Amino acid sequence: MDVKEKIVKRVAQELQDGQLVNLGIGMPTLVANYLPEDVSVVLQSENGMVGLIGLDGKEPDLNITNAGGQYVDVDEYGAFFDSSYSFALIRGGHVDATVLGTLEVDQEGNIANYMIPGKLVPGMGGAMDLVTGAKRVIVSTTHTSKGAPKILKKCTLPITGCKSADMIVTELAVFEVKDNYLLLTEVAEESSVEEVLELTEADVKLAEDIKRF
Repeated sequence: MDVKEKIVKRVAQELQDGQLVNLGIGMPTLVANYLPEDVSVVLQSENGMVGLIGLDGKEPDLNITNAGGQYVDVDEYGAFFDSSYSFALIRGGHVDATVLGTLEVDQEGNIANYMIPGKLVPGMGGAMDLVTGAKRVIVSTTHTSKGAPKILKKCTLPITGCKSADMIVTELAVFEVKDNYLLLTEVAEESSVEEVLELTEADVKLAEDIKRF
């Protein structure tokens, strides 16, 4: 199992039956492929649709793209609408959960996921609305970038959303974001608490019963 697969499989376990969920572009879109069989969620894309499905190797509909420009497909109940309605869903607090990737995330729950200074990269898209409007924000990210921690005491890049993240899932660990610290609740089978702490800059407290995933 590669790193991304491990992360999105763990994130998929957080989604609950009946929820309206937005999956961010990139790795988060893969979460749709790993939903538990007894969990049915409605997936939304901020460019104007609900009912997206996980492709998991299937061919997409070349007439449909998600907010990240990827070809996707919808189920038989899928619906399309304009972006004003789509953002009304988000800003109106109707999205139960969003899963977002990030460049940095810190112990206060601040997220920086849209710009690298000096480099030409895509804009933030709907992320600024999602971190504010979604009821729960789950960050899915690799634990480090080229060996450097991505989970910091304080973000150094421009902030997408302040105190927004509720949970952080990496290939090594699962954290709950608390008041100015992170609570380590799970550690990957092939990792250890010591490794997680070594590769995490943020202040971390250990849960009483740290689980494995």
